[in-house]
Amino acid sequence: MTIWSGTPYHDEMAKREMFSSQAKMLKALAHESRLMIVDRLSRGECSVGELRDLIGGDQSTISKHLALLRAHGIVEDRREGTTVYYSLLTPCVCNFFTCATQVLKERKR
Repeated sequence: MTIWSGTPYHDEMAKREMFSSQAKMLKALAHESRLMIVDRLSRGECSVGELRDLIGGDQSTISKHLALLRAHGIVEDRREGTTVYYSLLTPCVCNFFTCATQVLKERKR
């Protein structure tokens, strides 16, 4: 079984483009703070302030992390007055945590 099983991408150029897009999305996740954000949002939406308190640092840094995640279709935001709330747009990204944990466990054997 390949990672392409069950997909309409049979053309080699289309596969290459899809791999490139997937690599960019994975790079968006490839930061401890962004992984913490996704993990927190897997339990429901929260405000930028709550995420700042969780991760630490200044609000502009958290906003940059969120903007990158939003640009890659991982999170979405909604405004309520002056407060911005974030939630996962694609909760299936949490499957990545399960897979990454399994890889780490296997590596320790």
